[in-house]
Amino acid sequence: DFPSLTDFNVLLLTYKSLHALCLVSVELSCGAGPSHVVLEPGLPLLLDCNLGASDTPFNVSWLKDGQPLLPEGNDYLQYLVNGSVLLMPTSRNGQSPHGVAGAYSCVTGSSLGALMSRTVNVLLASLSKFRLEPSPQKVPTGGAARFECQIEGVPTPVITWEKDEVTIPEGTRFISLPNGVLQILEVTKDDEGVYRCVASNSAGKDISHEARLSVTTGSTEALNRVVIVAPPQNATVVLGHPAVMECMAQGQPKPLVSWSRQGNTGKLSYSFLSLPLILLFLYSTASVFHYQCLTRRLSTQGVTMLVSMSAEPTSPGPESLSLLLLSCKYPTVSLSRGNTARFLCNSSGEPPPVLHWLKNGQPIKSLRRVKTQSPGVLLINQLALEDAGYYQCIAENWLGTACATARLTVIVREGLPSPPRHLSAAPYSSTTALLSWEKPEYNSDQIIGYSVHCHSTAGSDNGEYEFAMNNDTTEYLFRELLPHTTYTFFVVAYSPMGASSPSLPITVEMLEDVPSAPPQLYIASTSRTDVKVKWHPLSSEQSRGVVTHYRIEYSILDQPDSVFSVEVGGNETHFTLRGLQPSQTYLLRIAAGTAIGFGVPSEWVQHKTPPIDSDDSMVIFAPTELKVRASVNTLNVTWQPSPNHTLVSGYKLSCREVEAEEAANGERTTQTHTIRLRKKARYHLLTGLGPDRQFEVRLWAFNKQTDGAAAVWKGKTEKPHAPPTTPGPPPPMPPSNIQATANSSTSIWLRWEKPRFNNVRIINYTVRCSPAGTTNASLVTYYTSSTQEILLGALKPFTRYELAVQSNGANVVGPFSGTVEESTLVDRPSTPPEELQLTMLDSSSVLVSWHPPLEPNGIIISYWILYSGNLSEPEHLWKNVSQDGSITSVEVQGLASGTRYFFKVGASTEVGSGPYSPIKEVHTLHQGYGMCQLDIHAVTGIIVGVCLGLICILLCMCFSFRNSKSRELSGALDSTAVIPQYKRGGCPIPSNIPECSNSYELETLMPAVSQESGQPPAEAPEEQSLMASANPLNGEGHAPAPEPKVYIFKGKVYFQMGIGYFFSVCCIYINFPFFHFFSL
Repeated sequence: DFPSLTDFNVLLLTYKSLHALCLVSVELSCGAGPSHVVLEPGLPLLLDCNLGASDTPFNVSWLKDGQPLLPEGNDYLQYLVNGSVLLMPTSRNGQSPHGVAGAYSCVTGSSLGALMSRTVNVLLASLSKFRLEPSPQKVPTGGAARFECQIEGVPTPVITWEKDEVTIPEGTRFISLPNGVLQILEVTKDDEGVYRCVASNSAGKDISHEARLSVTTGSTEALNRVVIVAPPQNATVVLGHPAVMECMAQGQPKPLVSWSRQGNTGKLSYSFLSLPLILLFLYSTASVFHYQCLTRRLSTQGVTMLVSMSAEPTSPGPESLSLLLLSCKYPTVSLSRGNTARFLCNSSGEPPPVLHWLKNGQPIKSLRRVKTQSPGVLLINQLALEDAGYYQCIAENWLGTACATARLTVIVREGLPSPPRHLSAAPYSSTTALLSWEKPEYNSDQIIGYSVHCHSTAGSDNGEYEFAMNNDTTEYLFRELLPHTTYTFFVVAYSPMGASSPSLPITVEMLEDVPSAPPQLYIASTSRTDVKVKWHPLSSEQSRGVVTHYRIEYSILDQPDSVFSVEVGGNETHFTLRGLQPSQTYLLRIAAGTAIGFGVPSEWVQHKTPPIDSDDSMVIFAPTELKVRASVNTLNVTWQPSPNHTLVSGYKLSCREVEAEEAANGERTTQTHTIRLRKKARYHLLTGLGPDRQFEVRLWAFNKQTDGAAAVWKGKTEKPHAPPTTPGPPPPMPPSNIQATANSSTSIWLRWEKPRFNNVRIINYTVRCSPAGTTNASLVTYYTSSTQEILLGALKPFTRYELAVQSNGANVVGPFSGTVEESTLVDRPSTPPEELQLTMLDSSSVLVSWHPPLEPNGIIISYWILYSGNLSEPEHLWKNVSQDGSITSVEVQGLASGTRYFFKVGASTEVGSGPYSPIKEVHTLHQGYGMCQLDIHAVTGIIVGVCLGLICILLCMCFSFRNSKSRELSGALDSTAVIPQYKRGGCPIPSNIPECSNSYELETLMPAVSQESGQPPAEAPEEQSLMASANPLNGEGHAPAPEPKVYIFKGKVYFQMGIGYFFSVCCIYINFPFFHFFSL
């Protein structure tokens, strides 16, 4: 009798120490182990959870078939104090336990995380019925008899044979094979009897039906022919397990049996039980061999044997970040927050094992930051605190499981910057969005860069895109986004100590765009004058917005310029065109539109309406609901019957490829293939098509008299599926401490340091060099360096350059660093002065002028003017004149008159002189030739003297004429014509102005007269005068000099003055340009 379940906590150590026939113990760990264990009658099974994470595991939980294993309601198991589970072979009532079989695994938890063990399948001991039982045999004397029985059981049953209910002993003529075959060689009369097989295991025992062996005597003609009684059979065996290859032959004389093998080499141990068969034990790795059994006159067909092995991942090198260390000391990986963790899992086996990943005992889903790559790579970007824990790689095939574990810790150092703040994102277009942010509140002065992240908010393909940025910017323009898609953005700041926590995310929806593809079009005639057009809605990737309307265009084939169109709502998927002409070929196409506009239309599709003279009762209309689902190499065509399908005898389906190019007479097509289908057919699969090709599918019904109208579909097969793209490692940060030093006039040394925060291995660097301030992309040059310095050559002298450096990883490049500027050194001019001009001043002097060189290569400090009267004279004998570098002209004097001179000019920097300009010549004038000999100063004096004399004469005449006219004017004025007005001493001012020759009208030239008294001016009529016409005598009795007088008459200003004033003013205005010229 077995103790009760409550006694096992006390007796556990006793059972473990005895261990013999009392208890079967299986340890569940993360290493390789048996894939199944049998719960045999009378032997309890102890499942011990030992994952090695700690000496005293706690929070041990068990799973059965992936679901939590609860002790309640299960009287066949009990949890022990050490976390193990005890499975009893029988329940409390003595019955066989129900539901005990299944896949068991355990999970242990601690403060560092959780681990899951490999899975072991618990099987109940069982024995099935015989699948094959012995059959009666009749063989001649000296022949060979063979009995066979087959039965399944757990564990594998042991088969023995009995003759007349007596166990047959092993001998040279009686051979019992492990696969349930009994061979009797050289049969004699004494071998007659009743044979049966007995199968037994721990679950029980079973006996097969009996079969009689009859031995005949007499003629031996049957033995003269060699016969293979049991030819070899294909077999698949597990590595290390035996395989039986049977080849049984009979004949007279006794046939000779031999074996040959073809295949890859491998260690092989074998033994012959007898000549007719061979028993092989394979201990090599997974291999495929071809064995052949040969007799003296006959060879059987070959046999292929496959050897499999269980999945046992191998241990990688210590230099890689890998999970797979098959030991109880789990490797620990410590990385800073914001870094990238990469785990590698190598496995092998036959069949190839399936890998899956666990974190803290839970399956890992590939999503955004966490990606599973093939083969066996787990990538975690932008590590956060919640990523810490235990990671496991599980390899499984039908032979068992293997497991490996690693622990990841995420380090957060002191002094890290706080997250970036105040994120804002705005779409610039349907595919671009500008993301901006503010620097972190704390430790922002230590920031060396940012990483910006973007991922699609919805959908399964929401991979994350990451870009590295310099610390001198707080915005980034995302490009090539999907229109009408919602994206989530966040930013991470980096310092030399590590990364900040991510910023608060922000979500933005991209703008709409026009559809990128047209709908798939289906056309069918519903009558002689009606055509039904159907289409499928576009996918979200193709619509790129909300489809608000569709536009259907159609025209008669012979009238392509007369195109009709009709628009329907975005929710419609079909439309019937009515009032068309019978027996007419039409061209039709469709385009989808969003609020932005219509996308590209579909290709024109031809469709012919039924003829007008056809009988309605005999017209076969097109099949309805034609749908074509396109894949890479196939088109799956489905449809519904024609409206008048009772007239249909079957269907015809044609498919032709439409070339992209168009010939002059329309579309150029390839050969059309037509298939006849049964009347009941509703679908057909077209295979063997090319990917990304344009096809036209036509389907029509037919009968014995005619063909019906066709339903048409036109579209493309899908493009070949590219291998799934998984985001690689994040881009590296730019180099730091970039220094540029001029080396010569054409070269600059550029040196830098590795990024202070390096998250990927840097392969090389890219250097960008361009003249400062240039916007011409053709002037930008790129260099590659595998070291941290480079000498940039072939530069222009005395030129300022902008330099930046970029870090390059294995398959990813980072952003360029901030620019540094440096100028090349000064050099001598490489071009001469430009536009040399020679101007002859007199017979002995020439004015030499020029423009600076186009390529001075420095600051010009002096110019050298060489001249000579003999062109063939050596250059060192030419006369030279030096001029300061800021002056570009010089007067060369002392030349001989009437002589030809040759001039050239050169420029010099602090380094040296450049080339001279092309030679120019000048011919000086002869002595005393023309007006050029007059002294310019004497001419100027004569002109000034004459002008001054004329001015004096005019002034005198004007003064004399003014005095005579003033007296005549005073006597002619009538002082009683109007009521006098007084101003400044009561002098009367006439309100009317007589017509006289010395009154001059000045419009808009005289300023308004200001009031000298503080009183406001009185209201005056339109003809009121503003100024007195005469002044009284002064106190000395002398009449004052006459002054100009101003009047307002009929809204206009009049100015009265003496004739002397008038001529004075005229002289001044006439001579003002002359005086102005000489004043300059």
